[in-house]
Amino acid sequence: MTSDATVGRIHSVMSMGGVDGPGIRCVVFLQGCPMRCAYCHNPDTWTTEGGDLKSTEEIAEKVLRYRTYFGKDGGLTVSGGEPLMQAEFVTGLFGLMREEGISTCLDTSGHGCVGEKLDKLLAQTDITLCDIKFTEEGGYKRYTKGSLEHVQSFLKAADAAGVRIWIRHVVVPGINDSRENIEKLVEIAGHYRGVERIELLPFHKMCIPKYEALGIEFPLADVPECSTARAEELAGFIPSEYRA
Repeated sequence: MTSDATVGRIHSVMSMGGVDGPGIRCVVFLQGCPMRCAYCHNPDTWTTEGGDLKSTEEIAEKVLRYRTYFGKDGGLTVSGGEPLMQAEFVTGLFGLMREEGISTCLDTSGHGCVGEKLDKLLAQTDITLCDIKFTEEGGYKRYTKGSLEHVQSFLKAADAAGVRIWIRHVVVPGINDSRENIEKLVEIAGHYRGVERIELLPFHKMCIPKYEALGIEFPLADVPECSTARAEELAGFIPSEYRA
């Protein structure tokens, strides 16, 4: 591999994940996120001061230990936090993976990087898992401190770069669990040729102990969890070409 001195702030590494893109994937979680999603399950990744500093070379060597498990579909997924906040590091890491024939996947909210840095990263990205939090700006402003416009700009850039796109959407009871919302999500997806899949993820509260440990109030503590049955019911409004 070609050495790269770029250093990233790493939250953790999961050796084998089965729900983080195609196949079995090693998942690298980066530290730092510009969003403050009300239902975030990793509040410990928000700060840009935590985690461990590692070079692209160090992380690449760790990932390659598991390559025998990847098969033809698996590879590396970089998540967060928000990986776009460390775009240069991810670009370097993905470049090393590509040299080794390893698939690269970017798990992102679409916030944190624009312009040339984003274009360079997308040029090294095979697939992105893009989390569309809400289908209108009001929901973004109230529950995430982000913007739908930013996500759409990211999707446009990913589409232009020929990146495969999987859209993810967390279903929160009483907030976005309506047929109309899912139909709007499908409408948004239809603007991008690269969209292959739309996945609905049921809201859960397994993260509450993390909030308690950090001394942070969980904003949606009184909201019921979304049942698998309800998520599956709403998935019925997604066209078959976007289903797994």
